[in-house]
Amino acid sequence: MKYNRLGRSGLQISQLSLGSWVTFGGQIDDHTAEQLMILAYESGVNFFDNAETYSDGRSEIVMGKIFKKLGWERSSYLVSSKVYFGDHRKGINQRGLSKKHIFEACHSALDRLQVDYLDLYYCHRPDRNVPIEETVWAMHQLIMQGKVLYWGTSEWSAQEITAAHLVAREQHLMPPVVEQPQYNMFHRHRVEVEYSRIYEDYGLGTTIWSPLASGVLTGKYNDQVGRSDTRLSQDDLQWLKEKSLSEDRILKSQQLGVLARDLGVSQAKLSVAWCLKNPHVSSVILGASRIEQLEETIQSLEVLPLLTEEVMTRIEGILQNKPV
Repeated sequence: MKYNRLGRSGLQISQLSLGSWVTFGGQIDDHTAEQLMILAYESGVNFFDNAETYSDGRSEIVMGKIFKKLGWERSSYLVSSKVYFGDHRKGINQRGLSKKHIFEACHSALDRLQVDYLDLYYCHRPDRNVPIEETVWAMHQLIMQGKVLYWGTSEWSAQEITAAHLVAREQHLMPPVVEQPQYNMFHRHRVEVEYSRIYEDYGLGTTIWSPLASGVLTGKYNDQVGRSDTRLSQDDLQWLKEKSLSEDRILKSQQLGVLARDLGVSQAKLSVAWCLKNPHVSSVILGASRIEQLEETIQSLEVLPLLTEEVMTRIEGILQNKPV
């Protein structure tokens, strides 16, 4: 495993990390979740990503029990939560980025994860009903209280991230240090173009999600679009299926599969390594519902030396979507 500084912060984060969206507390049983965490940790992964809304809070409960059971030194790993969507509770103040919900959600996440502090705490979406000053102050105060070490954003625009930094600078508060955007071969513009200025201006770090485009870039749908054993087969993720399994994407995935075979690697490892090739990606969050999946993608760093200029040009020729 290799490690990157998270933006301009002093925090060292593994280039590959493990996420729990959909899987923990939902798609997989607790024993499988434990085995995935052990495999990741023993492979050098030091960042485990979570959120209040994942499986309505059950994901954090499962992860917290595993942390407690395994007894890893707290200084040896990073754990995150995210605030915005709420958990299973639906009250008027039980979601969003008000100071009230941020504080209460943080305390709930600490309880579920059974930790004393969060290494990273993300604002899971922007909240246009709350003044940005209120949100920045709330995050700053959690850091001052020692309940959060670093805060960040997820799926915020460059303009919104810049606004948070301007408030922090003007009022001498802790600014966000990391953004968690979607990034993969099919979803590129925000990471490659929109954020280009704020990498330079604010030293933005990124922990990217969906590097395999919900499994499409593993190649498993190349010949079996109707498979019933994947996350896209779940009833509550039909919106994701409709968005992910377009004819154009399947065609490009098939061509990428040929390229991967030419290189002698799996398509999944090729797709993860492609994300890591971007110097602005601090960590790629991996998801898995089976041990074999993580055993494969955790080796993706081995593919990086194969991504020569010639290979990258060939990939661009397949994708035809390089953002300007």
